[in-house]
Amino acid sequence: MAKELIQKSVEELAPLIQNGSLSPVDLTKAVLDHAEDTQESINAYMTIYRDEAEQSAREAEKEIKEGKYRGMYHGIPMALKDNLYFKNKVTTMSSKIHKDFVPDDDATVVSKLRDAGVIFTGKLSMHEYAWGITNNNPHYGAVRNPWDTDKIPGGSSGGSGAAVAVGSSVASLGTDTAGSIRIPSSICGIVGLKPTHGRVSKYGCYPLAWTLDHIGPMTKTIKDAAGMMDIISGYDQKDPTSVNTPVDQYLQKIQGNVKDLVIGVNEEYFFKQVDNEVDQIVRKNIQALVDQGAKVEIVNIPSLQYAEWAELVTSLSEASAIHHEDMLKRPQDFGDDIRMLFELGELPSAVDYLQAQQVRRQLKQEFQQAFQKVDVMIAPTLPVVASTIGDDTVDLNGQQVDLIDNIIRFTGPSNLTGLPALSIPGGLKGNLPVGVQIIGPAFAEARILDVGYAIEQTNPMKDRKPELLTRA
Repeated sequence: MAKELIQKSVEELAPLIQNGSLSPVDLTKAVLDHAEDTQESINAYMTIYRDEAEQSAREAEKEIKEGKYRGMYHGIPMALKDNLYFKNKVTTMSSKIHKDFVPDDDATVVSKLRDAGVIFTGKLSMHEYAWGITNNNPHYGAVRNPWDTDKIPGGSSGGSGAAVAVGSSVASLGTDTAGSIRIPSSICGIVGLKPTHGRVSKYGCYPLAWTLDHIGPMTKTIKDAAGMMDIISGYDQKDPTSVNTPVDQYLQKIQGNVKDLVIGVNEEYFFKQVDNEVDQIVRKNIQALVDQGAKVEIVNIPSLQYAEWAELVTSLSEASAIHHEDMLKRPQDFGDDIRMLFELGELPSAVDYLQAQQVRRQLKQEFQQAFQKVDVMIAPTLPVVASTIGDDTVDLNGQQVDLIDNIIRFTGPSNLTGLPALSIPGGLKGNLPVGVQIIGPAFAEARILDVGYAIEQTNPMKDRKPELLTRA
């Protein structure tokens, strides 16, 4: 029974919990047991809240029996990335410097999930201070990919990606500054959504780069992500970047109807220097949508050629400003990889930063113009598949190329523009997942989720799951 439970999505579990045929207590115990069993091999968790989770599960079961069912996520056990604040709970950012940091408040997204009846099973590992894409953490050890434990899970939300993929958390939240939701989602074969900037409150999330940061769902299915968006979206006056615009009905709008959908494809940037098999898999998924009535139109976005530079200058500068004082006082307490990045972040001038913002403004305008002609844009989430833990390079059609530069190439532009972007499993190269990225206009999360659902319905993964999950 436990083996079957941990493989199920929220959309499968919720009706069973609602009608009383599945106890939140049994589900929570199964997830916690599996989290403990896989911790040594995957290392997804920073902390497991066993006693509190079991108590919360008992309370959820009592509420539901009394007819006080709160919705899709009531009684669902899940852990969150360890840069989201839990009141009176240690929140480490997977760092040495903040290893004993205890926030005074819940993050807004934590409060909203708590109100929805979520059972929190613990906090998940991340790349230190969210400033990296491997989750090879010098203080707490590497998180491993459930599909191949010699490979990275992606980052910075690597613990979230690995935990959802291996079944040690039914769903999770990640944060995304240059791809940190979509990178691990692609690499771990799950769904990851970076919402529009300002759609989901960042209050109570430790920042990496103020103008680029986002929080979003990481789940097994599109409907799981849509259901979570229904909970966490909305204006929050405690977050100065929050946008006061009506919230969509995400779950209700999932139909998977792509008839007459116009898909934008940008060949010059998003299909340049891509692994041959990854390219084929993404194009096969586009063709599957065309077979359902969608159309393809080539779009040109000239400023994309400067996007990597603008993203790097912006993220380096903002991140280094946040950590400037600790870099002066205790640089030895940072991991080597991120200390180097914080040192680099002191180098761009004010002129560099402001020029990067001009590129950003132009890029936003060009995407806006493109979305007057197309409904969504589709691209690979990543040009490559997962690299080996500890490697600084990755194979791209027989050549070893720089890992960081290549892995954020296709995700970074959506952080610069703030546009919503979704990664959905599109298939496998060997035994490693490949993500398809769907980008939409501002606040069009419902649209890109719906397109993702149309892809999901074609079963591109052929029901394949990590062996650690199926033989649990």
